[in-house]
Amino acid sequence: MSTSIREEKKAVECGYWHLYRYDPRLNEIGKNPFQLDSKEPNLPYREFLDGEIRYAQLNNTFPDQAEKLFERSEQHAKHRFAVYKSMSKSHQDSESH
Repeated sequence: MSTSIREEKKAVECGYWHLYRYDPRLNEIGKNPFQLDSKEPNLPYREFLDGEIRYAQLNNTFPDQAEKLFERSEQHAKHRFAVYKSMSKSHQDSESH
């Protein structure tokens, strides 16, 4: 537990976890209610996974399957970030037309 905040920060920095806010009241004043707070990932995704006991155990027990799952997880995280990034800009784009 003493390193939980540091691990949470790493999860955000590698793109495993994304920070965002949604405030429907912003719609009423013409602003996008979805705000992405996370920046582009700047830490290797696998570095975070390797530091987590649950993933290390999976890798020790089923190394071939774990590798495939880790790769899929990273691709999914990248896709989610791209979708969230698009959502955070979509309101601005529709207003400019």
